[in-house]
Amino acid sequence: MLKSKLTAAIVVALAVGYSSAYAAGAPQDAQNNQDQSQSPDSSKAKRLEAVTVTGSLIPQSQVETATPTITITAEDMKARGFTTVAEALQQSSFATGAVQGAQTSASFTGSAQTLSLFGLPVGFTKYLIDGRPMGNFPGLYNGSDTFNNLSGIPMEMVDHIDILPGGQSSLYGSDAIAGVINIVLKKKVDAPSIDVRYGWTTDGGGADRRISFADSFNVGKFNMLVGGQYESTQPIWSRDRDITKQYYTGNPSSPPVAGRDFLVYNPISGQYFFPDGANGCSNLTSLFQGQEKQYTRSGGRNYCGSLNSPGYATLKNDEKTANIYTHATFDVSDNLQLYGDLLYNYDEQKQSNGSQFLWWGTSVDYGSFYDPNIGQLVNLQRAFAPEEIGGFKNVMNKFYENSYMLTLGGKGTFGQSNWDYDLAFTHSDDQLSARALQRLDGPIDDYFRTHVLGPQLGLDPIYNYYPVFSPNYAAFYSPISQADFNSFTGYTTTRAKTWDNMLRGQLTNANLFSLPGGDAGLAVVLEGGNQGWSYVPDPRLLDGEIWGTTDVQGAGHRSRYAATTEFRAPLLSQLTLDVSGRWDNYHVDGQDVHHGTYNIGLEYRPFESLLLRGRYGTAFKVPTLSDEFQGLSGFYSSVPDYLNCARLGYGPNNIANCPSPYDLQQYFGQQSGSTKLQPITATVWTYGFVWAPIERMSFSVDYLHWDINNEVNTESADGLSRTEYLCDIQQLDPNSATCANAFSKITRGTSNEAGLLGQIQQIYTPKVNVSNEQVNAITANFSYIIKMGWLGDLSLQTSYSDVLKHMYQAYPGDPKLDYLRHPYYTTDFKSKVNGSATWTPNEQWSATIYFNRYGSTPNYIAQATDDYNAPGARRLRPWVLYNASVTYNPIKNLALSFLVNNLFNKMPPEDHSFPGTSVQPFNELTYNVYGRTMYLEAKYTFGQAK
Repeated sequence: MLKSKLTAAIVVALAVGYSSAYAAGAPQDAQNNQDQSQSPDSSKAKRLEAVTVTGSLIPQSQVETATPTITITAEDMKARGFTTVAEALQQSSFATGAVQGAQTSASFTGSAQTLSLFGLPVGFTKYLIDGRPMGNFPGLYNGSDTFNNLSGIPMEMVDHIDILPGGQSSLYGSDAIAGVINIVLKKKVDAPSIDVRYGWTTDGGGADRRISFADSFNVGKFNMLVGGQYESTQPIWSRDRDITKQYYTGNPSSPPVAGRDFLVYNPISGQYFFPDGANGCSNLTSLFQGQEKQYTRSGGRNYCGSLNSPGYATLKNDEKTANIYTHATFDVSDNLQLYGDLLYNYDEQKQSNGSQFLWWGTSVDYGSFYDPNIGQLVNLQRAFAPEEIGGFKNVMNKFYENSYMLTLGGKGTFGQSNWDYDLAFTHSDDQLSARALQRLDGPIDDYFRTHVLGPQLGLDPIYNYYPVFSPNYAAFYSPISQADFNSFTGYTTTRAKTWDNMLRGQLTNANLFSLPGGDAGLAVVLEGGNQGWSYVPDPRLLDGEIWGTTDVQGAGHRSRYAATTEFRAPLLSQLTLDVSGRWDNYHVDGQDVHHGTYNIGLEYRPFESLLLRGRYGTAFKVPTLSDEFQGLSGFYSSVPDYLNCARLGYGPNNIANCPSPYDLQQYFGQQSGSTKLQPITATVWTYGFVWAPIERMSFSVDYLHWDINNEVNTESADGLSRTEYLCDIQQLDPNSATCANAFSKITRGTSNEAGLLGQIQQIYTPKVNVSNEQVNAITANFSYIIKMGWLGDLSLQTSYSDVLKHMYQAYPGDPKLDYLRHPYYTTDFKSKVNGSATWTPNEQWSATIYFNRYGSTPNYIAQATDDYNAPGARRLRPWVLYNASVTYNPIKNLALSFLVNNLFNKMPPEDHSFPGTSVQPFNELTYNVYGRTMYLEAKYTFGQAK
């Protein structure tokens, strides 16, 4: 499949080779294009000094502006050992938030990579490719939110990346709350080149092979660049790492306890036991590579398990990726250049959730059942071993993604005026297909009723509610054949898609009129288009044909338009004012959702080496298409039944003593989007300075603030249950709209006990605008190039970020949570600092050492108790990783590189407070255990530079 996709990509790329894009944010390209339009006119000469930078629409001569900007060049990424664009961004100091990724088992988006700036939601960052919005990933982060996937961008085609922390909506529109990331692709290469890289991990798994090529040529007025990249990465399994291959063994107060692969238990007392006739674990010893045996937990609870059962999940996916990129221009005249761009990505991944997510149990279908031979309620639970399924490598989930971004446009100058224009159309498209192993509801129930449970013998004599079975426990504690496993499993295919069309026109005059400090500049942008999203799961996931699993679904589209203006005024030689404003309107389901944003920036240079800067403005995020159009989607959760507990004499403050199942009632939840949602809004400001005390040295510090309101959240199930209780005791008027809302969204079964309502079966929790949060952070950056004479040059760079405040309120009336002091709710890094030292003694050699210090995070006890003062609670020590690289050029056309990531093979700080029942002693959202990875790379450039 990959070969055919790659062939198709090459054909498409060559067919539309002239369709390569001009990067609005590429300083080098902007300079080159201005060079072509030189004239003796003095105003033209001034324009030659100006370049377009990310964070402004107006070309200018100053690189540092009121907007803090960090740039990572292609050379930086390679020297620091970054192997992908996603890795380069995730290791930036701004990316302090915990996010789901490939090692997050059973996540909705295991094939995608993203990041969180300053601990804010992943969808609060605006991603641009060459200054144009990147298309959304079709899958939903955490089953709810659309976001951008960073894994499909070919690193060898990247020129540089600009990171702008803070709100930027007045220029870039929706999503630009936490910041903007602009990935600028190459527009020219000096000569044809081919780059080959091979990598491996010292602990096993993860072998990587990559090859890329690039060439550019011109024929008369036509110029073109073509590049491609192919990469294949083998998976890393949990069993490949000592820290994840088995249940945790490092807590002296909590000895390791094997997973509960086979157990019979009483749901009321929680007791595990071997019923008469079970034969214990004697028939299971061949499973899990011969490691299955009897274990006993505290209180004499007996079951069958294996310490090594966690080893069958993947930590890093098996992945194959192919990319094609073309860029072309055609100079029609001195005042018009046509341009275009095509970026295509094909990605194929395989992933395993492991044995912990592949099981069967009676709790799903019956809640519990009554065994007349034992005289009590019972539940059965069993995992499926690799010997029963034919090996987890053969039943991996598969993801196929096809995406492309196409831009066609023209730009130039109106005659001999100072007015430049740029008109372009951009279309992006991303299609995802996910094929997953599933347990088929009817066949799996039939199999275990036939072989284990037997026929139902009525209802239990205690509650007259639970079914009665007389199981064959010997059959339950026996392996099944691979043919039997195949008889009740199969595969589902879920398809998702996003698309976006945008027509954008920009007028710019960088020399509008003269002011005491220089020429004023003006930019005006008009854009319009439409966008759509669809997520179509296999119908069986929604109609109950899949055992224990459901999915989200939905589809919708909307049109939009926006107007942006920016005015830059050098009021004095030391003082510059930059003002921008934008109006966005989205037409959704017959109604308009709109919002305006603005920003005021000041730059003050009291002397040449010092810049004082500040910005104040607003930002916003329009409800995502999934927020608006997500259909009824199901999930399983639990909530206290406040109403029935109160009728039993246990009020909300005594809910822990309420008898089961009312103390924590399992229910089937449903949620959906709403086209009535309003934009998320934010007030943002920054202030700071840039100081260059000596030549080639720069130091900057910036303070950032966000006050975000109207965030989208699902309606609270706990809040609905509380409201229902208050309405029942008439503390709230039962006839009020509030009570009617709660009554309508909670569905109960038939009551079997006098004075009580039936058990909660279903709760509907649609999306609403209810949450808010506030964040303060500080960033600092330092760079210095030391000229050392015959020893060459030494380049030093450091970047630091620290989240000083993070408050969050989920629902009105709830207390505001201080995330920095409530570890239950977040495991984000409070701070990150990284830096590099690159020594270049001559043109043949260069070497770099890079470090990244991840700040402290709460340990398991602190998270579980939500209290740093609880016994055993503490912060884990910071995690410091080092990368190293060396490059040697034996001849001018050949560069040989050796790179080592995680030089000292440093694992995450071991959290000894994790109990022996834990799969791993670290948080998978913040740490990884890939370990030391080595790469050999060779780049050959053919012929002479053009």
